[in-house]
Amino acid sequence: MTFDENDIQRITRNLEAALVPFVNRFPGSAGERQPVHSVYGGAHLFKFDTTRKLGEAALRTLEEYGGDPRTFAKAIGMREDLADVVHARVVEKLKREAIEDFRIDFEDGYGNRPDAEEDGHAESVARELAKGMREKRLPPFIGIRIKPFTQELMRRSIRTLDIFLTTVVKENGALPPGFVVTLPKIQLPEQVTVLADLYDLMESRLKLPAGSLRLEFMIETTQSILSAAGVSNLPLFLDAARGRAVAAHFGTYDYTASCNITAAEQRMDHPACDFARHMMQVAYSGTGLWLSDGATNIMPIPPHRGANLTHAQTAENRDVVHRAWKLHVDHIRHSLVHAYYQGWDLHPAQLPTRYAAVYSFFLEGLTAATERLRNFMEKAGQATLVGDVFDDAATGQGLLNYFIRGLNSGAITEQEALATGLTIDELRSRSFVKILQGRRKKNDGGYAPPSV
Repeated sequence: MTFDENDIQRITRNLEAALVPFVNRFPGSAGERQPVHSVYGGAHLFKFDTTRKLGEAALRTLEEYGGDPRTFAKAIGMREDLADVVHARVVEKLKREAIEDFRIDFEDGYGNRPDAEEDGHAESVARELAKGMREKRLPPFIGIRIKPFTQELMRRSIRTLDIFLTTVVKENGALPPGFVVTLPKIQLPEQVTVLADLYDLMESRLKLPAGSLRLEFMIETTQSILSAAGVSNLPLFLDAARGRAVAAHFGTYDYTASCNITAAEQRMDHPACDFARHMMQVAYSGTGLWLSDGATNIMPIPPHRGANLTHAQTAENRDVVHRAWKLHVDHIRHSLVHAYYQGWDLHPAQLPTRYAAVYSFFLEGLTAATERLRNFMEKAGQATLVGDVFDDAATGQGLLNYFIRGLNSGAITEQEALATGLTIDELRSRSFVKILQGRRKKNDGGYAPPSV
Protein backbone atom coordinates (compact mmCIF):
# COMPACT_ATOMS: atom_id res chain seq x y z
CA MET A 1 0.00 0.00 0.00
CA THR A 2 1.11 3.54 -0.73
CA PHE A 3 -0.35 5.10 2.42
CA ASP A 4 0.22 4.03 6.00
CA GLU A 5 -1.95 4.98 8.99
CA ASN A 6 0.18 8.02 9.82
CA ASP A 7 -0.30 9.38 6.29
CA ILE A 8 -4.04 8.91 6.50
CA GLN A 9 -4.34 10.54 9.91
CA ARG A 10 -2.28 13.54 8.82
CA ILE A 11 -4.18 14.07 5.58
CA THR A 12 -7.66 13.58 7.04
CA ARG A 13 -7.13 15.49 10.30
CA ASN A 14 -8.86 18.67 9.14
CA LEU A 15 -11.71 16.74 7.55
CA GLU A 16 -12.28 14.72 10.72
CA ALA A 17 -12.47 17.96 12.70
CA ALA A 18 -14.94 19.46 10.20
CA LEU A 19 -17.15 16.37 10.15
CA VAL A 20 -17.94 16.53 13.88
CA PRO A 21 -19.91 19.83 13.79
CA PHE A 22 -21.38 18.85 10.42
CA VAL A 23 -22.83 15.62 11.79
CA ASN A 24 -24.10 17.46 14.86
CA ARG A 25 -25.81 20.01 12.61
CA PHE A 26 -27.32 17.44 10.25
CA PRO A 27 -28.11 14.33 12.31
CA GLY A 28 -31.02 13.39 10.04
CA SER A 29 -34.51 12.47 11.07
CA ALA A 30 -34.92 10.43 14.22
CA GLY A 31 -37.98 8.88 12.59
CA GLU A 32 -40.30 9.71 15.46
CA ARG A 33 -43.96 10.36 14.82
CA GLN A 34 -44.69 13.74 13.25
CA PRO A 35 -48.30 14.96 13.47
CA VAL A 36 -50.04 15.25 10.12
CA HIS A 37 -51.50 18.61 11.10
CA SER A 38 -51.67 21.40 13.65
CA VAL A 39 -55.18 22.62 14.44
CA TYR A 40 -55.33 26.28 15.47
CA GLY A 41 -57.95 27.74 17.78
CA GLY A 42 -58.33 31.05 19.58
CA ALA A 43 -57.06 30.96 23.16
CA HIS A 44 -60.27 32.54 24.47
CA LEU A 45 -62.21 29.49 23.24
CA PHE A 46 -59.97 26.73 24.61
CA LYS A 47 -61.30 24.26 27.16
CA PHE A 48 -59.83 21.05 28.52
CA ASP A 49 -62.06 18.97 26.22
CA THR A 50 -61.92 21.22 23.14
CA THR A 51 -60.20 18.65 20.95
CA ARG A 52 -62.78 15.98 21.78
CA LYS A 53 -65.61 18.31 20.82
CA LEU A 54 -63.88 19.26 17.58
CA GLY A 55 -63.56 15.58 16.74
CA GLU A 56 -67.27 15.05 17.33
CA ALA A 57 -68.08 18.00 15.09
CA ALA A 58 -65.80 16.61 12.38
CA LEU A 59 -67.54 13.25 12.50
CA ARG A 60 -70.97 14.88 12.20
CA THR A 61 -69.83 16.80 9.12
CA LEU A 62 -68.50 13.63 7.51
CA GLU A 63 -71.72 11.76 8.26
CA GLU A 64 -73.85 14.56 6.81
CA TYR A 65 -71.90 15.36 3.66
CA GLY A 66 -69.78 12.26 3.05
CA GLY A 67 -71.26 9.44 5.07
CA ASP A 68 -71.29 7.13 2.07
CA PRO A 69 -67.78 6.13 0.92
CA ARG A 70 -68.60 6.68 -2.76
CA THR A 71 -70.08 10.12 -2.12
CA PHE A 72 -67.04 11.14 -0.09
CA ALA A 73 -64.61 9.80 -2.70
CA LYS A 74 -66.38 11.62 -5.54
CA ALA A 75 -66.51 14.87 -3.58
CA ILE A 76 -62.75 14.97 -2.97
CA GLY A 77 -61.59 13.39 -6.23
CA MET A 78 -60.31 10.18 -4.65
CA ARG A 79 -59.88 6.93 -6.53
CA GLU A 80 -63.05 4.86 -6.24
CA ASP A 81 -61.15 1.66 -5.45
CA LEU A 82 -59.84 3.31 -2.27
CA ALA A 83 -63.19 4.69 -1.17
CA ASP A 84 -64.17 1.98 1.31
CA VAL A 85 -60.84 1.57 3.07
CA VAL A 86 -60.09 5.30 3.29
CA HIS A 87 -63.57 6.16 4.52
CA ALA A 88 -63.41 3.44 7.17
CA ARG A 89 -59.99 4.56 8.38
CA VAL A 90 -61.06 8.20 8.50
CA VAL A 91 -64.12 7.35 10.60
CA GLU A 92 -62.01 5.24 12.96
CA LYS A 93 -59.44 8.03 13.27
CA LEU A 94 -62.05 10.70 14.01
CA LYS A 95 -63.53 8.52 16.75
CA ARG A 96 -60.20 7.55 18.29
CA GLU A 97 -57.92 10.57 17.85
CA ALA A 98 -59.40 13.31 15.70
CA ILE A 99 -56.69 15.87 16.48
CA GLU A 100 -53.01 15.05 16.63
CA ASP A 101 -51.64 18.52 17.36
CA PHE A 102 -53.41 21.60 18.71
CA ARG A 103 -52.14 25.14 18.96
CA ILE A 104 -53.77 27.47 21.48
CA ASP A 105 -53.53 30.78 19.65
CA PHE A 106 -52.79 34.11 21.31
CA GLU A 107 -51.93 35.73 17.98
CA ASP A 108 -54.08 36.06 14.82
CA GLY A 109 -56.81 33.77 16.14
CA TYR A 110 -57.04 35.80 19.33
CA GLY A 111 -56.36 39.41 18.38
CA ASN A 112 -55.25 42.40 20.42
CA ARG A 113 -57.19 42.78 23.65
CA PRO A 114 -56.80 44.83 26.82
CA ASP A 115 -53.91 43.64 28.97
CA ALA A 116 -56.14 42.60 31.83
CA GLU A 117 -58.24 40.44 29.52
CA GLU A 118 -55.25 38.67 27.99
CA ASP A 119 -53.72 38.17 31.44
CA GLY A 120 -56.94 36.51 32.52
CA HIS A 121 -57.08 34.27 29.47
CA ALA A 122 -53.42 33.28 29.83
CA GLU A 123 -54.14 32.04 33.34
CA SER A 124 -57.54 30.46 32.71
CA VAL A 125 -56.38 28.66 29.56
CA ALA A 126 -53.36 27.34 31.44
CA ARG A 127 -55.69 25.91 34.08
CA GLU A 128 -57.78 24.26 31.36
CA LEU A 129 -54.63 22.75 29.86
CA ALA A 130 -53.60 21.45 33.27
CA LYS A 131 -57.06 19.91 33.72
CA GLY A 132 -56.78 18.30 30.30
CA MET A 133 -53.48 16.76 31.37
CA ARG A 134 -54.98 15.33 34.54
CA GLU A 135 -58.03 13.93 32.76
CA LYS A 136 -56.01 12.71 29.75
CA ARG A 137 -58.05 14.74 27.29
CA LEU A 138 -55.19 16.37 25.40
CA PRO A 139 -53.91 15.33 21.95
CA PRO A 140 -50.42 13.81 21.62
CA PHE A 141 -48.97 17.21 20.67
CA ILE A 142 -50.07 20.62 21.92
CA GLY A 143 -48.72 24.11 22.40
CA ILE A 144 -49.41 27.82 22.26
CA ARG A 145 -48.71 30.50 19.68
CA ILE A 146 -47.64 33.77 21.25
CA LYS A 147 -47.59 37.19 19.65
CA PRO A 148 -44.54 38.18 17.58
CA PHE A 149 -41.48 39.75 19.18
CA THR A 150 -41.93 43.15 17.60
CA GLN A 151 -41.31 46.47 19.33
CA GLU A 152 -45.04 46.91 19.87
CA LEU A 153 -45.95 43.39 21.01
CA MET A 154 -42.82 41.83 22.53
CA ARG A 155 -43.55 42.68 26.17
CA ARG A 156 -47.17 41.62 25.85
CA SER A 157 -46.06 38.34 24.31
CA ILE A 158 -43.49 37.66 27.04
CA ARG A 159 -46.03 38.41 29.75
CA THR A 160 -48.53 35.94 28.26
CA LEU A 161 -45.85 33.27 27.99
CA ASP A 162 -44.77 33.83 31.59
CA ILE A 163 -48.30 33.71 33.04
CA PHE A 164 -49.23 30.65 30.98
CA LEU A 165 -46.17 28.52 31.75
CA THR A 166 -46.03 29.53 35.40
CA THR A 167 -49.69 28.63 35.91
CA VAL A 168 -49.44 25.23 34.19
CA VAL A 169 -46.35 24.25 36.18
CA LYS A 170 -47.94 25.48 39.41
CA GLU A 171 -51.05 23.40 38.70
CA ASN A 172 -49.39 20.19 37.53
CA GLY A 173 -45.68 20.47 38.19
CA ALA A 174 -44.88 19.83 34.53
CA LEU A 175 -45.92 20.61 30.96
CA PRO A 176 -47.64 18.13 28.67
CA PRO A 177 -45.47 15.83 26.55
CA GLY A 178 -45.02 17.30 23.09
CA PHE A 179 -45.59 20.85 24.31
CA VAL A 180 -44.15 23.60 22.08
CA VAL A 181 -44.32 27.37 21.74
CA THR A 182 -44.78 28.83 18.25
CA LEU A 183 -42.94 32.08 17.55
CA PRO A 184 -44.65 33.91 14.67
CA LYS A 185 -43.53 36.46 12.08
CA ILE A 186 -39.81 36.05 12.71
CA GLN A 187 -37.64 38.57 10.90
CA LEU A 188 -34.38 38.51 12.86
CA PRO A 189 -32.33 35.78 14.60
CA GLU A 190 -32.32 37.98 17.70
CA GLN A 191 -36.05 37.31 18.12
CA VAL A 192 -35.32 33.60 18.43
CA THR A 193 -32.44 34.36 20.81
CA VAL A 194 -34.81 36.23 23.13
CA LEU A 195 -37.14 33.23 23.37
CA ALA A 196 -34.21 30.86 24.02
CA ASP A 197 -32.90 33.21 26.74
CA LEU A 198 -36.37 33.37 28.32
CA TYR A 199 -36.47 29.58 28.33
CA ASP A 200 -33.14 29.38 30.14
CA LEU A 201 -34.47 31.68 32.85
CA MET A 202 -37.86 30.01 33.16
CA GLU A 203 -36.47 26.49 33.38
CA SER A 204 -34.30 27.58 36.26
CA ARG A 205 -37.03 29.44 38.14
CA LEU A 206 -39.79 26.90 37.49
CA LYS A 207 -37.46 23.97 38.22
CA LEU A 208 -38.01 22.40 34.81
CA PRO A 209 -35.38 20.12 33.27
CA ALA A 210 -32.77 22.06 31.33
CA GLY A 211 -33.57 22.12 27.62
CA SER A 212 -37.12 20.83 28.09
CA LEU A 213 -38.85 23.94 26.72
CA ARG A 214 -39.13 23.74 22.95
CA LEU A 215 -40.01 26.15 20.17
CA GLU A 216 -40.97 26.22 16.53
CA PHE A 217 -40.46 28.89 13.90
CA MET A 218 -43.17 30.54 11.85
CA ILE A 219 -41.65 31.37 8.47
CA GLU A 220 -44.00 33.99 7.08
CA THR A 221 -41.93 37.03 6.15
CA THR A 222 -39.62 37.69 3.22
CA GLN A 223 -36.94 38.69 5.73
CA SER A 224 -36.96 35.10 7.04
CA ILE A 225 -35.92 33.89 3.61
CA LEU A 226 -33.40 36.64 2.79
CA SER A 227 -31.92 39.12 5.25
CA ALA A 228 -30.95 42.74 4.66
CA ALA A 229 -27.39 41.49 4.21
CA GLY A 230 -28.46 39.23 1.34
CA VAL A 231 -28.08 35.91 3.19
CA SER A 232 -30.71 33.45 4.33
CA ASN A 233 -31.86 33.94 7.91
CA LEU A 234 -33.18 30.37 8.11
CA PRO A 235 -29.92 28.73 9.28
CA LEU A 236 -29.34 31.64 11.67
CA PHE A 237 -32.72 31.01 13.30
CA LEU A 238 -31.63 27.45 13.98
CA ASP A 239 -28.36 28.63 15.51
CA ALA A 240 -30.21 31.12 17.71
CA ALA A 241 -32.55 28.42 19.02
CA ARG A 242 -29.60 26.63 20.65
CA GLY A 243 -31.03 23.14 20.19
CA ARG A 244 -34.58 24.00 21.25
CA ALA A 245 -36.21 24.15 17.81
CA VAL A 246 -38.31 21.18 16.74
CA ALA A 247 -40.25 22.48 13.72
CA ALA A 248 -40.61 25.22 11.14
CA HIS A 249 -44.10 26.16 9.93
CA PHE A 250 -44.81 28.09 6.75
CA GLY A 251 -47.35 30.91 6.98
CA THR A 252 -48.98 31.12 3.57
CA TYR A 253 -51.01 34.29 3.83
CA ASP A 254 -48.64 36.52 5.77
CA TYR A 255 -45.85 35.45 3.43
CA THR A 256 -47.79 36.14 0.23
CA ALA A 257 -48.91 39.47 1.68
CA SER A 258 -45.28 40.36 2.43
CA CYS A 259 -44.58 39.65 -1.26
CA ASN A 260 -47.28 42.19 -2.21
CA ILE A 261 -49.44 39.47 -3.74
CA THR A 262 -53.06 40.57 -3.94
CA ALA A 263 -55.63 38.88 -1.70
CA ALA A 264 -57.33 37.14 -4.63
CA GLU A 265 -54.06 35.37 -5.51
CA GLN A 266 -52.97 34.46 -1.99
CA ARG A 267 -53.22 30.70 -2.07
CA MET A 268 -51.36 27.63 -0.87
CA ASP A 269 -50.06 26.60 -4.29
CA HIS A 270 -48.82 30.02 -5.43
CA PRO A 271 -45.32 29.78 -6.99
CA ALA A 272 -43.99 32.27 -4.42
CA CYS A 273 -44.97 29.83 -1.68
CA ASP A 274 -43.26 26.94 -3.44
CA PHE A 275 -40.05 29.00 -3.56
CA ALA A 276 -40.18 29.80 0.16
CA ARG A 277 -41.01 26.22 1.12
CA HIS A 278 -38.12 24.91 -0.94
CA MET A 279 -35.79 27.40 0.74
CA MET A 280 -36.94 25.96 4.05
CA GLN A 281 -36.18 22.45 2.82
CA VAL A 282 -32.70 23.45 1.67
CA ALA A 283 -31.97 25.09 5.02
CA TYR A 284 -33.48 22.47 7.32
CA SER A 285 -33.28 19.10 5.57
CA GLY A 286 -31.16 16.75 7.62
CA THR A 287 -31.35 18.90 10.75
CA GLY A 288 -34.21 16.90 12.26
CA LEU A 289 -36.67 19.81 12.15
CA TRP A 290 -40.21 18.98 11.13
CA LEU A 291 -41.58 21.07 8.28
CA SER A 292 -45.22 22.09 8.22
CA ASP A 293 -47.24 23.79 5.51
CA GLY A 294 -49.92 26.43 6.05
CA ALA A 295 -53.71 26.33 5.94
CA THR A 296 -56.48 26.34 3.38
CA ASN A 297 -58.56 29.38 4.28
CA ILE A 298 -61.74 28.40 2.41
CA MET A 299 -63.80 26.65 5.06
CA PRO A 300 -66.27 23.78 4.35
CA ILE A 301 -69.10 25.59 6.10
CA PRO A 302 -72.66 25.29 4.71
CA PRO A 303 -74.23 28.71 4.04
CA HIS A 304 -77.73 27.70 5.17
CA ARG A 305 -78.64 26.62 8.69
CA GLY A 306 -81.80 25.35 10.30
CA ALA A 307 -84.11 22.35 10.35
CA ASN A 308 -86.48 23.37 7.55
CA LEU A 309 -84.19 23.90 4.59
CA THR A 310 -85.52 23.73 1.06
CA HIS A 311 -84.22 21.18 -1.40
CA ALA A 312 -82.26 23.93 -3.16
CA GLN A 313 -80.69 25.10 0.10
CA THR A 314 -79.71 21.55 1.05
CA ALA A 315 -78.15 21.03 -2.38
CA GLU A 316 -76.24 24.32 -2.10
CA ASN A 317 -74.93 23.34 1.33
CA ARG A 318 -73.64 20.07 -0.08
CA ASP A 319 -72.01 21.75 -3.07
CA VAL A 320 -70.29 24.40 -0.92
CA VAL A 321 -68.90 21.81 1.50
CA HIS A 322 -67.77 19.51 -1.30
CA ARG A 323 -66.00 22.33 -3.17
CA ALA A 324 -64.16 23.38 -0.03
CA TRP A 325 -63.27 19.75 0.71
CA LYS A 326 -61.88 19.27 -2.79
CA LEU A 327 -59.78 22.43 -2.52
CA HIS A 328 -58.45 21.32 0.86
CA VAL A 329 -57.48 17.90 -0.51
CA ASP A 330 -55.79 19.47 -3.54
CA HIS A 331 -53.73 21.72 -1.27
CA ILE A 332 -52.74 18.85 1.01
CA ARG A 333 -51.68 16.71 -1.95
CA HIS A 334 -49.62 19.64 -3.26
CA SER A 335 -47.89 19.75 0.12
CA LEU A 336 -47.33 16.00 0.22
CA VAL A 337 -45.84 15.92 -3.26
CA HIS A 338 -43.38 18.58 -2.09
CA ALA A 339 -42.52 16.52 1.03
CA TYR A 340 -44.46 18.64 3.51
CA TYR A 341 -46.16 15.97 5.58
CA GLN A 342 -47.81 18.32 8.07
CA GLY A 343 -50.12 21.30 7.62
CA TRP A 344 -52.55 23.53 9.44
CA ASP A 345 -56.27 22.97 9.86
CA LEU A 346 -58.57 25.75 11.04
CA HIS A 347 -62.00 24.13 11.29
CA PRO A 348 -63.29 20.70 12.40
CA ALA A 349 -64.94 20.17 9.00
CA GLN A 350 -61.41 20.05 7.53
CA LEU A 351 -60.41 17.05 9.62
CA PRO A 352 -62.11 14.38 7.43
CA THR A 353 -60.33 15.66 4.33
CA ARG A 354 -56.99 16.00 6.13
CA TYR A 355 -56.94 12.31 6.93
CA ALA A 356 -58.52 11.24 3.63
CA ALA A 357 -55.88 13.14 1.65
CA VAL A 358 -52.99 11.71 3.67
CA TYR A 359 -54.33 8.16 3.67
CA SER A 360 -55.14 8.08 -0.04
CA PHE A 361 -51.75 9.60 -0.91
CA PHE A 362 -49.92 6.72 0.74
CA LEU A 363 -52.35 3.97 -0.23
CA GLU A 364 -52.23 4.89 -3.92
CA GLY A 365 -48.59 3.89 -4.02
CA LEU A 366 -48.71 1.01 -1.55
CA THR A 367 -48.67 -1.92 -3.98
CA ALA A 368 -45.82 -0.55 -6.08
CA ALA A 369 -43.80 0.54 -3.03
CA THR A 370 -44.23 -2.86 -1.38
CA GLU A 371 -42.95 -4.68 -4.44
CA ARG A 372 -40.09 -2.23 -4.96
CA LEU A 373 -38.86 -2.48 -1.37
CA ARG A 374 -39.16 -6.27 -1.31
CA ASN A 375 -37.22 -6.58 -4.59
CA PHE A 376 -34.74 -3.95 -3.49
CA MET A 377 -33.94 -5.85 -0.30
CA GLU A 378 -33.39 -9.04 -2.26
CA LYS A 379 -31.05 -7.37 -4.77
CA ALA A 380 -29.17 -5.59 -2.01
CA GLY A 381 -28.61 -8.81 -0.16
CA GLN A 382 -27.55 -10.67 -3.30
CA ALA A 383 -24.98 -7.95 -3.97
CA THR A 384 -23.36 -8.70 -0.62
CA LEU A 385 -23.05 -12.38 -1.54
CA VAL A 386 -20.76 -11.71 -4.46
CA GLY A 387 -18.82 -8.94 -2.77
CA ASP A 388 -20.21 -6.09 -4.88
CA VAL A 389 -20.26 -2.62 -3.38
CA PHE A 390 -23.84 -1.60 -2.81
CA ASP A 391 -23.92 2.19 -2.89
CA ASP A 392 -27.57 3.01 -3.55
CA ALA A 393 -28.69 3.09 0.07
CA ALA A 394 -30.51 6.38 -0.52
CA THR A 395 -33.05 4.61 -2.74
CA GLY A 396 -33.65 1.93 -0.13
CA GLN A 397 -33.94 4.53 2.61
CA GLY A 398 -36.42 6.50 0.52
CA LEU A 399 -38.63 3.43 0.17
CA LEU A 400 -38.29 2.68 3.86
CA ASN A 401 -39.23 6.28 4.71
CA TYR A 402 -42.45 5.85 2.73
CA PHE A 403 -43.54 3.03 5.03
CA ILE A 404 -42.38 4.81 8.19
CA ARG A 405 -44.39 7.90 7.22
CA GLY A 406 -47.37 5.79 6.27
CA LEU A 407 -47.31 3.88 9.54
CA ASN A 408 -46.83 7.00 11.67
CA SER A 409 -49.73 8.78 9.97
CA GLY A 410 -52.08 5.82 10.25
CA ALA A 411 -52.43 5.54 6.48
CA ILE A 412 -50.77 2.13 6.37
CA THR A 413 -51.38 -0.72 8.80
CA GLU A 414 -48.60 -2.74 10.36
CA GLN A 415 -49.78 -5.80 8.43
CA GLU A 416 -49.52 -3.89 5.13
CA ALA A 417 -46.00 -2.75 5.98
CA LEU A 418 -44.89 -6.28 6.86
CA ALA A 419 -45.85 -7.40 3.35
CA THR A 420 -42.51 -5.91 2.28
CA GLY A 421 -40.77 -8.86 3.95
CA LEU A 422 -39.33 -6.67 6.68
CA THR A 423 -39.89 -7.48 10.33
CA ILE A 424 -41.44 -5.00 12.72
CA ASP A 425 -38.08 -4.61 14.48
CA GLU A 426 -36.45 -3.76 11.14
CA LEU A 427 -39.10 -1.17 10.43
CA ARG A 428 -38.61 0.34 13.87
CA SER A 429 -34.88 0.63 13.25
CA ARG A 430 -35.80 3.28 10.63
CA SER A 431 -32.48 2.72 8.86
CA PHE A 432 -32.02 0.83 5.61
CA VAL A 433 -28.28 0.48 6.26
CA LYS A 434 -28.90 -0.95 9.73
CA ILE A 435 -31.36 -3.45 8.29
CA LEU A 436 -28.76 -4.68 5.80
CA GLN A 437 -26.09 -4.84 8.48
CA GLY A 438 -28.41 -6.79 10.75
CA ARG A 439 -29.23 -9.32 8.05
CA ARG A 440 -25.58 -9.76 7.15
CA LYS A 441 -24.69 -10.38 10.78
CA LYS A 442 -27.59 -12.78 11.25
CA ASN A 443 -26.57 -14.80 8.23
CA ASP A 444 -22.83 -14.71 8.96
CA GLY A 445 -22.06 -12.83 5.78
CA GLY A 446 -24.67 -14.62 3.68
CA TYR A 447 -28.21 -13.64 2.86
CA ALA A 448 -31.52 -15.39 2.80
CA PRO A 449 -34.20 -13.56 0.81
CA PRO A 450 -37.17 -12.57 2.97
CA SER A 451 -40.19 -14.81 2.82
CA VAL A 452 -43.45 -13.19 1.78
